[in-house]
Amino acid sequence: MIRRRHALCGVAAAFVGLPQVLRAEAGWPARPVKFVVAFAPGGPADIIARVLGVKLGEALGQPVVVENRPGAGGSVASGMVAKAEPDGHTLLVNTSSLAVNAGMSRNLGFDTEKDLTIASLVASSPNLIVGAPNLHARTLKEVMVEARSGKFNYGTAGAGTTPQLSAEYLFKILGKVDVTHVPFQGAGPALNAAMAGQIELASVALPSAVELVKAGKVRGLAVTSRKRVAAIPDVPTVAESGFADFEDYTWVAVLAPARAPAAVIARLNAEIGAIQRTADFQVKLAQAGFEVMGGSPQEASAYLKTELVKWAKVIKETGAKPN
Repeated sequence: MIRRRHALCGVAAAFVGLPQVLRAEAGWPARPVKFVVAFAPGGPADIIARVLGVKLGEALGQPVVVENRPGAGGSVASGMVAKAEPDGHTLLVNTSSLAVNAGMSRNLGFDTEKDLTIASLVASSPNLIVGAPNLHARTLKEVMVEARSGKFNYGTAGAGTTPQLSAEYLFKILGKVDVTHVPFQGAGPALNAAMAGQIELASVALPSAVELVKAGKVRGLAVTSRKRVAAIPDVPTVAESGFADFEDYTWVAVLAPARAPAAVIARLNAEIGAIQRTADFQVKLAQAGFEVMGGSPQEASAYLKTELVKWAKVIKETGAKPN
């Protein structure tokens, strides 16, 4: 059973010491800060990086530059930041793929827990199964039936992402159907392929597909949240589609090289937390299908550990391998 362990909901507790944090690292940042985004434009990491980057740049007094470095399910960007100068000027924006890849790939070139540190858990969103506009099946149940008699393909933002593991678990373990995974370098390219009818299905984090579903460019089949999503209320949950208690989410985090100064991590966490508490930021995220997370760096680190264990179990159950 895929369940979200989403216990970090208090975004206020970590901010009482903000003035002290600001004084502790007064010289940072000394130049523009780079957000290295682990996926192509249009996906959840990219959406968060661009919305957060503008506001964080204003708070820090230095611009935040977004650089997309897709590849290997997010591991190209993760490895780049893990080996970057740990001065707080090069940061990683990645998703829960970070936890998945740690259990799926043996030769990442870096150690997720030893070489990276989480500054903030920014937001989470459910995943979404969509169909190409010319797909005959109209529901997830119909997809399962048709997949037994023909060869279906589904696209994702890459091997080692939670939408891929969600789909593998749903199709192979619960539905017991053979649907072939086609990895792309981001949710945007996967959705483009679905819109063009090059693949029958796509499994992506919800924010990247909301507007396409509304416009009828792809067909929303099922969302992996516990309840339906207000932005696309006509799309049923996976549980409503015949797979009780199925629930899964993609989270987005900001990370730094492991040896980054503790004061920099503390300030990043505090500044991002202050942004998370603003109504404007919360509204923008909600409109895109995100839910604000939060918590201290210590809580974020503990959360990552639980995610590493959870996804290692799912990888073992599904037999998922890097493509």
